[in-house]
Amino acid sequence: MKVLWVTNIPLPEFSNLVGEKPLPYGGWLVDSSKKLANTDHIKLYICFPKAGVKSVLKVKGEVIDYYAFKPLKNKDFNEIDVNIEKIIDEVNPDIVNIHGTEMSHSLAISKICKKKNINSVVTLQGLVSFIAMHNRANLPSSIFYGKTLRNIIRKDSVYDLSKKYSQRGEHEKETLNTCLKAIGRTTWDESCIKTINPNITYYSCNESLRESFYNSKWNYELCEKKSIFLSQGFYSIKGLHYVLEAMDIILKRHSDAKLYIGGNNPIKMDQLKDKILITKYGKYIKNLVDLINTRDNIIFMGPLDEEKMCQRYLKSHVFVCPSSIENSPNSLGEAMILGVPSVASYVGGIPDMLKDKEEGFLYQHDAPYMLAQYVCEIFENEDLALKFSNNARQHALKTHDRDENARNLIEIYEEIKR
Repeated sequence: MKVLWVTNIPLPEFSNLVGEKPLPYGGWLVDSSKKLANTDHIKLYICFPKAGVKSVLKVKGEVIDYYAFKPLKNKDFNEIDVNIEKIIDEVNPDIVNIHGTEMSHSLAISKICKKKNINSVVTLQGLVSFIAMHNRANLPSSIFYGKTLRNIIRKDSVYDLSKKYSQRGEHEKETLNTCLKAIGRTTWDESCIKTINPNITYYSCNESLRESFYNSKWNYELCEKKSIFLSQGFYSIKGLHYVLEAMDIILKRHSDAKLYIGGNNPIKMDQLKDKILITKYGKYIKNLVDLINTRDNIIFMGPLDEEKMCQRYLKSHVFVCPSSIENSPNSLGEAMILGVPSVASYVGGIPDMLKDKEEGFLYQHDAPYMLAQYVCEIFENEDLALKFSNNARQHALKTHDRDENARNLIEIYEEIKR
């Protein structure tokens, strides 16, 4: 069976083959692609947009063939792209699996598959038409609509991003009405797509995680006590402002608590360039940090590679996932499979991942005082931390079982092909 994956980014093997640094994103695709490509009766091809490519660039990996194509512009949403059509004609796949509905090429590829009567299925990631509804995340109007010079130039204020998500959402809806099959993993994503298209065929398949997270386990004795980890906080939807409000409360009970934040630093002001590139949301975060007035308790770590990310989880006393919306955040899955006690917002597909008060705490996303309360409860109760650690890990080992997930995916392909 020939399977063509369509992804939004290149996988590490391709980047290494062309002499580029692999991106620190999309780690869930790596293990899944390896499992699939090493299955006897399957030949895997992967295509993706890449800046600088004039038409199509083909690169042969060890067992996977890669195709980079010229990115589509917004105006190309409704066009049958000749470069993508060229790839599909050359591969002549039995199944085309489109990973994500949020990018312009998703609609283009779904239309080509429909035109050529090729079996296609969409794997759901973030559903932008619904994310747009939650992007404001209780921010004041001055922050939601406000813009810095960078926001004006890049059109990436919180309001601009919400508007962009809504616009992409219209094409997402068309994609889901063109490609009539979808793979998801939560009650939330199934509800969303059946709101868009009640007649779509829905398949359930969990995702696998990055390799490092299967090989380590959190240890209460070795973690940095009263430390909190948030994997990223550059965009409003990830809820860093909620965490800082909670941190103000936590520090009144535990003055030695520390918050570590991964990903791009929204308040970086080291150089003139940083000051020019700060966003309105970044300025808001900086003000919240200044109000807490304990910078030593808040550490922005910058982007972390897989190994450093894993080590940061293991050092943490509590992991928090405070987003205003999520489908099935891999950050929470990674924390759970390592056994890091977790507190997460009760939004989107998160309740399918973590059982409240058995495997961690769930709380109302816009109630940072509850986030603070639950973090402090874990700080103050070793038995509770160990209970959450063990229960969450056992659940995650089943959810993210790589062999089972690969078998399930292949079964879905075989059913579609029939």
